[in-house]
Amino acid sequence: MSVDHPIIAVTGASGAGTTVVQQAFKEIFFRQKICAVFVEGNGFLRYDDAECEKRISHALAEGQHISSCGPELNDFDALQQLFSQYSDSGSGRMRCKLSEENARQHDLPPGGFTPWQDLPLESECLFYEGMHGGVVADSWTRRKQQQTPPVDDRRSARNNGVNVAQYVDLLIGVVPAINLQWIQRIHHERVLRKRSAEETTDHIVQQLQDYIHFIVPQFSLSDINFQRMPVVDTSNPFELDQVPADYESMLVVSFREPDKHDVITYAKRIPHARLSGRKSLLIPGGQLQHALDVICAPMIEALIVAKN
Repeated sequence: MSVDHPIIAVTGASGAGTTVVQQAFKEIFFRQKICAVFVEGNGFLRYDDAECEKRISHALAEGQHISSCGPELNDFDALQQLFSQYSDSGSGRMRCKLSEENARQHDLPPGGFTPWQDLPLESECLFYEGMHGGVVADSWTRRKQQQTPPVDDRRSARNNGVNVAQYVDLLIGVVPAINLQWIQRIHHERVLRKRSAEETTDHIVQQLQDYIHFIVPQFSLSDINFQRMPVVDTSNPFELDQVPADYESMLVVSFREPDKHDVITYAKRIPHARLSGRKSLLIPGGQLQHALDVICAPMIEALIVAKN
């Protein structure tokens, strides 16, 4: 963690809604005139799409499961190096994954990456959006069973493994209910990537183990979690044609350190919000952006004021 070079990370599985949260933060930065550098987590994948698919298929042939959630396909060390370097000096290197949209801008084929480049100078904070902004891989790994208790304090430096979370000043989890997570994944695979139902099911199974070990534990370390809960029937996600809309869901907003938050005032400022226990709020799904503004904008301002 760094007063001079703060890091804000939004972490959650692909399709969870982290991109929507990123847009809300862009508006907060614009309104507060904060010069932020944006880093996307998929830039730290080890391989392009074709090579990832090849390695997944090879692992399956050997009876193993690897996925885009785990360390075989993600360079956790490079991400930690970026966070460590930025926290120390405000510098570092990043690259971007090439999608159908931004590939044309770079005149490169989609599925690969832009070249590595230095972060812009004189940024006031770093904003990360992706799956591993709070990953701690030494205690939460299926590959090395340990008898130590789960990690519950990201601020304590650890001597072994990867601890990206220790450098993050504000960590926000975006957490869909598991059936909703699967619905979003099914929609992405079948509609956007044109996979068959069987291929989509296999892909979910491949990811599940890594999702449990490398994504879920981050939500115990995050300062605030926004968990989207559908209020329509999602009993069998494989039979649904559409992802539930915002108005068909509620958001549970929980705080790791509730005594540091005026939860009652939050509830008054967010339309139709109400308290749900001492540590959480219950708000309509369509109020996510407003809730981020009410809750997170003052926290970001405090980080920048402390820096200046």
